[in-house]
Amino acid sequence: MHKYLLVVFLFVFTFTYGQSEKDSIRKLKKFGILYNSAKQNNALFFDKDYNYKTDVLKFQFFYNLKDWEQWDFNLILQPQVQIANHQLLNEFFITPDESDFLFLREKFTQKKAISVYAFELGFQLRRTLFENISFEATLGLGAAYIDVETERLAQGFTFIENFSLGLVSSFDNSELYLGTNLGHVSNFNIQMPNSGYNLLGFEIGYRINLK
Repeated sequence: MHKYLLVVFLFVFTFTYGQSEKDSIRKLKKFGILYNSAKQNNALFFDKDYNYKTDVLKFQFFYNLKDWEQWDFNLILQPQVQIANHQLLNEFFITPDESDFLFLREKFTQKKAISVYAFELGFQLRRTLFENISFEATLGLGAAYIDVETERLAQGFTFIENFSLGLVSSFDNSELYLGTNLGHVSNFNIQMPNSGYNLLGFEIGYRINLK
């Protein structure tokens, strides 16, 4: 599934880039900062085996790709840092067929602070609903480095996927964004383990428009 999503994502990027005006991708439209808080155990996802909660800080740089009637299609460059807390709650998730399983149970049931450093591309559809109020939907895919191994994900190179829905209030040359986010972290089976994390959370952002 992840491979098909990656192919679709790259196809959309190539198509929209080819259809955009020659210089539009080079002009920074606005920039901002976004805070996201998400966790594994929520109304959509629940796994009694472990806890995982993350706080994310994204720096955002917006470029216009295409305007069509009342829709705007934007590209967002999003370097970010994620700080997560993780703990394996069910030690029997580590089965006896794994080598040194008792050691791994002891290791992975300890609370862990995890840092994830990522660069994400976001494709955003935006439509004005009312005066100064807009709707946004954003699909994101990024490459990341995770600095701690857990029972669900190997240390090192990994990927992040995000889908966000939200509303934007515009005032003066600024915008305030409020939304919700579905996220996934895994490494496309490049390394094992690769059970990954599914996340649901909220996000808030502030942006400055450039003339």
